[in-house]
Amino acid sequence: MMITMNLPEELILEQKEIGPLNNFIYFIGDKRTSEIAVVDPAWDVDFLCREAEKKGYKIVAVLLTHCHPDHIQGFDEMTDRYPVDAYVSVHETDDYGKVPRYNQMNKVDDGGKVMIGGIELTCMHVPGHSPGCQLFIYKNACIAGDAIFIDGCGRADLPGSNPKQMYHSLYDVILKLPDDLILFPGHNYGSTPYATLGDQKQTNPYLQADSEEDFLVQRMGFML
Repeated sequence: MMITMNLPEELILEQKEIGPLNNFIYFIGDKRTSEIAVVDPAWDVDFLCREAEKKGYKIVAVLLTHCHPDHIQGFDEMTDRYPVDAYVSVHETDDYGKVPRYNQMNKVDDGGKVMIGGIELTCMHVPGHSPGCQLFIYKNACIAGDAIFIDGCGRADLPGSNPKQMYHSLYDVILKLPDDLILFPGHNYGSTPYATLGDQKQTNPYLQADSEEDFLVQRMGFML
């Protein structure tokens, strides 16, 4: 899916819905060089490779928002076909799913940078759904993985999840980002495939808790 919102003219950003869990896989890169990264390759690597080749894109990296199985199911096949650098958060663990074992895996920390052509992505650590969930941000575009959905957020009841960390990632990190930031989630679980953070402040119930306790009890069903 081509993105129709007001993104930087130099940015390639394409959203692909694939698989039984409505995963969004992304191409992100530089229009000036046609270099792209594939974000969270899963479910149909043949399709992703055909799409990249059809557009004349050169796959130069693989980015992982986190390592739950539905987001890395195609990692090995993708990196067999394109033995490029891959990037995962240094905080990600094997608590649920597995961090791929790959000799060109780079572990990035909060604030780390990844270059795709002339596009410099910033990695932002947002634990809660998993220990190493991260955002990839370029100007007003944010690939959010399962940290935040449109009118929702990722589960925090899985092994390695932490609802208190989820609260702080949403309220102390994401909510402090600019209102015009466009959020591109890891799944098509909302009424629209993407939305601005400003819009989500108005409609997303997980961003409207009065306190950490309210979020944990009323939003996440957590027993204090």
